[in-house]
Amino acid sequence: MNLPYLTAALPGIGGVLRTSVDDFVVDEEPAYLPIGTGDHVFVRIEKRGLTTPMTIDRIARALSVRARDIGVAGMKDRHAVTRQWLSLPPPVTPEAAQALALEDIRILEVARHPHKLRTGHVRANRFVLRVRGMTASVDEAVERARAILGALATAPGAPNWYGEQRFGREGDNAEKGLAIVRGQMRPPRDHKLARLLVSALQSELFNRWLVARLADGLYAKVLAGDVMHKLRDPAAAQGSAAAEGVVRSGGGMFVSDAPDVDEARLLAGEVGITGPMFGERMRRPTDGSPAAAREAAILDAAGLSIESFQAVRSIAEGTRRDATVEVGSPSVRADGDAVEVAFSLPGGAYATTIMREIMKADVPREPETAEHTNAVET
Repeated sequence: MNLPYLTAALPGIGGVLRTSVDDFVVDEEPAYLPIGTGDHVFVRIEKRGLTTPMTIDRIARALSVRARDIGVAGMKDRHAVTRQWLSLPPPVTPEAAQALALEDIRILEVARHPHKLRTGHVRANRFVLRVRGMTASVDEAVERARAILGALATAPGAPNWYGEQRFGREGDNAEKGLAIVRGQMRPPRDHKLARLLVSALQSELFNRWLVARLADGLYAKVLAGDVMHKLRDPAAAQGSAAAEGVVRSGGGMFVSDAPDVDEARLLAGEVGITGPMFGERMRRPTDGSPAAAREAAILDAAGLSIESFQAVRSIAEGTRRDATVEVGSPSVRADGDAVEVAFSLPGGAYATTIMREIMKADVPREPETAEHTNAVET
């Protein structure tokens, strides 16, 4: 699918991202820090040129523990320098963790904690990315990137697209997921693979829904029946939260019955619109509302209905996903012949979708294995 640019009126910088692993740096900001006591050992690691599962396997072998007993909050890019937290199970000791000496893996911090680290326990990810070979001079590219990043950092935020890695190397995961939901293809025996394929379909439909909102001028508009996500209280939303580095975490959901009031809250960064990750358990807009009609139209165009997902409810129960994502602590600077772009995103959002806006070009992406969806659970 050809996704539109929110900042289409602003010229991009072109160039190439990720010419080396050092040009793509990710720091995971955890939802909480280890407290210093407990049976599990939390380690903050730095890995280079490795996927998170590769890293876990190496550490598991070195410590003679099962890989599945190692906890992780989120998957991180392979072709990058990434720092993230893992939890190691008993009987691993802090001393054993600190003594690990593995190629392309460094142990940065070690501390005990009472429980295993769980998927999704990420507050945000901080990205420091360098673009080289721009189509403009470095100075001009810096100014262009600042203008685009500034626009994306303004409420309601940047489009929360699913990136191309969501759809597989061949780009056909959503098509296979559609065949499974329609009953035209048997789900793979591998439960994780089956979930991945159907999730790709859900992601494709979400992208289509968001494309339609942009095309119809409804990106920053609230419709009657929209399912909204509480992001922060009004006091916390005063001023430029993004500039202060506050990445919204989110609270409960509600259905809008006062669009004008909720639109003001949307533009103040207090609430966000959510889009459909279709499934039987997904919270739905008000029946008969404009928001419900738009979601039904997306399903109808794909030859589906909510009832179509009954057969896959065990692997695709349905949920909501934020339509927009807050870009926290944005900054741009010249770095020799490169432009360095830095920002924070909530866990599950794709940095490459931000860079796509800045570069106005396709950005090479890594194939997805088990990344978060940044969905809002019902």
